[in-house]
Amino acid sequence: MEQIKEIEELKELLDNKQYTRLRQYLAELNEADIAGILEEMEEEEMLKVFRILPKDLAANAFSYLDVDNQHMIITSLSAKEAANVIDNLMADDAADMLEEMPSNVVKKLLANASPETRRDINQLLRYPEDSAGSIMTVEYVDLKENLTVKQAIERIRRVGLDRETINICYVLDAQRKLIGTVALRYLLLSEEDELISDIMHENVISVNTLMDQEEVAGQFKKYDFTAMPVVDNEQRLVGIITVDDIVDIMEEETTEDMEKMAAILPSDKPYMKTGIWETFKKRIPWLLLLMVSATFTGHIITSFEDALSVYVALTAFIPMLMDTGGNAGGQASVTVIRGLSLGEIEYRDVLRVLWKEVRVAVLCGVTLALANFAKLMLFDRVGLLVALVVCLTLIAAVVMAMIVGCLLPVLAKRVGFDPAVMASPFITTIVDALSLLVYFQVATAVLGL
Repeated sequence: MEQIKEIEELKELLDNKQYTRLRQYLAELNEADIAGILEEMEEEEMLKVFRILPKDLAANAFSYLDVDNQHMIITSLSAKEAANVIDNLMADDAADMLEEMPSNVVKKLLANASPETRRDINQLLRYPEDSAGSIMTVEYVDLKENLTVKQAIERIRRVGLDRETINICYVLDAQRKLIGTVALRYLLLSEEDELISDIMHENVISVNTLMDQEEVAGQFKKYDFTAMPVVDNEQRLVGIITVDDIVDIMEEETTEDMEKMAAILPSDKPYMKTGIWETFKKRIPWLLLLMVSATFTGHIITSFEDALSVYVALTAFIPMLMDTGGNAGGQASVTVIRGLSLGEIEYRDVLRVLWKEVRVAVLCGVTLALANFAKLMLFDRVGLLVALVVCLTLIAAVVMAMIVGCLLPVLAKRVGFDPAVMASPFITTIVDALSLLVYFQVATAVLGL
């Protein structure tokens, strides 16, 4: 409601050509809020307001816009205006934006950007996608170990305004190898003539440029950092990753896992920005695979037609057994997949996980069987032997489902696949076939079919 009011006020100032007041009004807002307001405007209004913004504020707000609006704005600006935006963006934000742009637009933007900006962006673009190098920023404060505290503070004042963060400064030797860190508060509280080498923290935690971004997020969680240095294979500092980038990565990875768990090919576009045809292409491969694999359950039922013709009542319980088994397997798989993604479960824990899930499965299976037995005898009024077949199968189906549900994700990660692929739809298909096989085998043994 408040944002709607702000948009109306902005439009009124824009219509009345009160550009000075409009500029002052915008300068008091947060960059993220400005981006949210811009995205609610028509393209023509968005461009006008964007051009009115001060250069620094425009660049900061630009980094919060979605890719489509970034593309629209940057291609609508003159070469000089676009270069100003690129030069005022943090290098990692600029690199992220350019990765989504057509190559001809990228060439035009880089051609007009400053040499320093062009060098920083090219450095980031050469790293593999989803690696630490591709998400880092090269705007950090570095210090030499032989500087005094006074000299270090003077350097921070001189360069800090254009850096991503100044809370932590990174100490380098003559070969630019990372040898320590020093927090800004220690600099402020230390004597002016003390050397950086005497107050720096030497036990530095860093990540390699080629480390996967999901592992980087795990390091942030483990050490509770707000920024982490990124080094190359020779331990030279090449950039830093800040916690705001990690929040974006965690959202991206969670979304990707949810899509895989729902048997959908991951997409990097928001739902409302994804077209019908593209959505179709993301969903249909797994649906086709699951449909074909589900035909096995049909073959199993067909092969036991004679048994079903003798005990027609058995047919009525097939959906219940399959659904219960699938639900049990889904619960186990989601729990284990989450544990794997958080680093709580490793391959060496597979036997402990299996033993835990078997015990849980037996408890769940027996409880469900007892409840089902009471229902079958009191309400469905089936024969004792049929009830026994259904309940024994229910226990077996739950146990098998939880075993499959906990083992497949762990084994998938072991061989290099994403554990999220082994989620509910895939496991349900396997468990359905196993449940039917057990059902008819138990029926054959108990009922003498």
